[in-house]
Amino acid sequence: MRSPLGVVAPRLQEVFRDLGFDSAGVEEYLGNATMAALRRGEPEAVAAALRPRLSEPLAVAITVFLLHEELPRPVVEQVLGADLVAGLITAGVLGRRQVIGSPQQDADNAEVAGADLRFLTAVLDVQPHMIAGESRLVFSDVAAGLVPHYAPGRDHVVGVGAASLSLLRMTCRTPVDSALDLGAGSGVQALAQLGCASQVTLTDVHPRALDMAEATLAAAGALPQTELLEGSWFEPVAGRTFDRIVANPPFVVGPPDIAHVYRDSGLDLDGATQLVVATAPEHLTEGGVAQLLGAWAHVRGEDWRSRIAGWLPDHGVRAWVLQRDVVDPALYVGTWLRDESIDPRSPEGRSKTQRWLTHFADAQVTAIGFGFIALQKIAADAPTDVLVEELTHDTDADLGSEVAEYFARAEWLSQVAAADMLASRFVVRPSVAKEEVSVADADAGVGFAPAALRLVRMDGPRWSHEVDGPLAAIVGGLHPQGLTLGETVELYAVAHGVDGAELCEAVISPMVDLVRHGLVLPAQLIDDSR
Repeated sequence: MRSPLGVVAPRLQEVFRDLGFDSAGVEEYLGNATMAALRRGEPEAVAAALRPRLSEPLAVAITVFLLHEELPRPVVEQVLGADLVAGLITAGVLGRRQVIGSPQQDADNAEVAGADLRFLTAVLDVQPHMIAGESRLVFSDVAAGLVPHYAPGRDHVVGVGAASLSLLRMTCRTPVDSALDLGAGSGVQALAQLGCASQVTLTDVHPRALDMAEATLAAAGALPQTELLEGSWFEPVAGRTFDRIVANPPFVVGPPDIAHVYRDSGLDLDGATQLVVATAPEHLTEGGVAQLLGAWAHVRGEDWRSRIAGWLPDHGVRAWVLQRDVVDPALYVGTWLRDESIDPRSPEGRSKTQRWLTHFADAQVTAIGFGFIALQKIAADAPTDVLVEELTHDTDADLGSEVAEYFARAEWLSQVAAADMLASRFVVRPSVAKEEVSVADADAGVGFAPAALRLVRMDGPRWSHEVDGPLAAIVGGLHPQGLTLGETVELYAVAHGVDGAELCEAVISPMVDLVRHGLVLPAQLIDDSR
């Protein structure tokens, strides 16, 4: 074991299981209103609901581990057992609230422990989360939102946040032999791979993060299935390849500083995302997929899409990049200052804002985009295929399966010419809707006039494509056991008295787009998947 955390984690998980201290149990115990207050970071509302119930073991566990409120040590020992409490104190899980977030938290906790431990609370975050359909304990540092006057320090280890949840929703979980969680932090992404990867490797430059990850995996009973390696970026796995790589790297765009290990890379601007994108393909097996969150600078005079595409080699990679949002420099800086509990109005906040914005101005950064990147290793002599697009609207919660399907569709498209496409059969995705939009007819002064015709996916990424009437009719006539695309076009041309050859040529480009976004699927792919 790397640390005592890994020793006590399985014992704590066993006690929690008996208490019903898991995702579903806590939610049922608290009820909708109190659970909502907990999620909003309003501890007093939760504490008020729990005080009349502190004779109940689950109320004690929630108070100590979710609210980080101190309770008398005998009360905690009655619920967890005296031996386990002693072990949790030694491991730095339980202690006095005053040490939370101190620069030397582990040492401070030991010092206070020798003086006065009549009252205890969790000085680390140990919370149950639903991950890949399983309730899992995640060990991390305490989030700033629940503890007043607490600013995360340089060595802060984050737990399950918005970014990690976003990546979980975008990650494939099909069976593979090997998976790499690069920059694993507290081990959240690795947890999601336990049910689908035979072996999971976790790397991190931060020893404390690996200690937390070890505890997270130990609580899940997954240590035999995993390995934890310490080092920078891909150095711990030099020369190795994996079927899947997941990464939530320290991608904050800014000056080349490291104020917080979990978010700052020490690389200038978007250098962290560039490094992972450029290097990950070297560590993938053929057909393997890397999935990561990233951020990129929008630089004056430069197309941001070309900037990202330029990070990839000329051959051997298929890439799909989704920009989920883009913000101006001032909003970006203010957001990340608040992330570290710095008030932008304070002298420190104003000073950091000035330095950060000056750095952006010097680099001619006009905006910062962030989103999701998926990379697939293809044949070494195949030209790199890159699609960079925006996906800023609401989508389904889970897009992991969409990534695998996207790469299958892109591979099919790379193998077919126009004639092959016309000779192919297709099926319209069952979730596709035809949307007809009419607006008030200003010319006639009465009624409505057609304004737009769209084909829309009602699932997954919810892509929407504007089409014309002929294409909508042709798509509506497609059947996997019916006519080919070319035959369907010819039938429409004869019925409407138009030139069939011209229409065939006209439908190829929009059909490619419809296939790429999964509104229309090649029958061959459906057959192969069966």
